[in-house]
Amino acid sequence: MLSFRAKIAFYLEDVTTAIGLTVNLLILALILLSLGIYVAQTYPLSATWQLWLRQLDWGILSLFSLEYLIRFWCAESKLGFIFNIFSILDLLSILPLFFGFFDIRFFRIFRWFRILRVIRFFGSDLSIFRIKTSDQIVFTRILLTLFSIIFVYAGLIYQIEHPINPQVYRTFFDAFYFAVVTMTTVGFGDVTPLSDGGKMVTVLMILTGVLLIPLQISTLTKQILKSGTQIDYPCPDCGLPRHDIDANFCKNCGAKLLKKPD
Repeated sequence: MLSFRAKIAFYLEDVTTAIGLTVNLLILALILLSLGIYVAQTYPLSATWQLWLRQLDWGILSLFSLEYLIRFWCAESKLGFIFNIFSILDLLSILPLFFGFFDIRFFRIFRWFRILRVIRFFGSDLSIFRIKTSDQIVFTRILLTLFSIIFVYAGLIYQIEHPINPQVYRTFFDAFYFAVVTMTTVGFGDVTPLSDGGKMVTVLMILTGVLLIPLQISTLTKQILKSGTQIDYPCPDCGLPRHDIDANFCKNCGAKLLKKPD
């Protein structure tokens, strides 16, 4: 029988049971809500709305901090947990809670990294989103990866450039537009950074776009070509829906496949 700590650790990662699914969907909803708050705060809102959003954000950050502590408590290897990539992303996302009370822009930049926490939900099992076929999984991961990186860069460039160039980087959308144009190497030139920090981020955007986008397109192309050699032929044990035409065993669970349909 699992201990209480083991049960908590299980439900934090599980999406197959009702409790695990509820917990993970709640965490995902809080992540998306916090991102929506960040974006909304870049627009001109009344003082009342700004205060309400700020208080809501502190509440979400507090819940994320509690989640981080619970995950740390549940981890069998504390050191391994600290240096795990997802734990680092979790820690970066809650840093503004501890430093946001001070006017330290460097720490407030980390709030834009919170979208990377969504990657946790796309690391392995995507059934939580009713995504099961390999084509859907590859396409979803590529789309999420590109959007997450663009979102982070847009947040960084907004955080750096808005204070010194508010006429150009008025809202998050302006920064998002600049990030898309820059990463795709279109470069219209209608929006440009002024600060050294903004220029450095722009250089990183260009390098990321040059390296990442062709790689993602290549991965998607390979998956499309691979799908052409597969048929709808579900595994009797694990239910994997598609297999190679000449497959005799399931590539997911190793079970022997039944006679292929004509």
